[in-house]
Amino acid sequence: MELIGYTDNAAGLDATFAALADPTRRAILARLASGEASVMELAEPFEMSQPAISKHLKVLEHAGLISRGTDAQRRPRKLEAKPLAEATEWLERYREFWEASFGRLDSLLSELKKTGLKSNEQKGAVIKNSSPKNIGPKNRTIQMKTIKLSNRKRGHASPRRQRKQGD
Repeated sequence: MELIGYTDNAAGLDATFAALADPTRRAILARLASGEASVMELAEPFEMSQPAISKHLKVLEHAGLISRGTDAQRRPRKLEAKPLAEATEWLERYREFWEASFGRLDSLLSELKKTGLKSNEQKGAVIKNSSPKNIGPKNRTIQMKTIKLSNRKRGHASPRRQRKQGD
């Protein structure tokens, strides 16, 4: 059986999306987009320890999103674009599907605007057209509650309230 949309690089995509799931890691990537930085430089904007930042960096390295360089005593991290490009390519395959779905939704909304039916009018028509003979006791109770609620909104009092007010 062949899985549709399953790529040879599924493990790489999984690691990329897992790394991108955390806002701290996304912020680190955003910082590295402007150039190399040391662990201390990357830790500055965050209120967390250096070991915590190092754990985030290990996740990003494991996903291939960043790499570690060597510059004398410094070990600057830099952004690697390839895994992000692969994730973008994978997501692009679904853009066509979503654009078609939104296109169908736009068509449906346009059609509803043309007919002039509003959802409340449609619900009212369903309640008015349903006969108590054709529905069970449970549905009849729901129907009566719906009618009572709609009467209250219109300012009509229930029969009990009318009796109390009349006494």
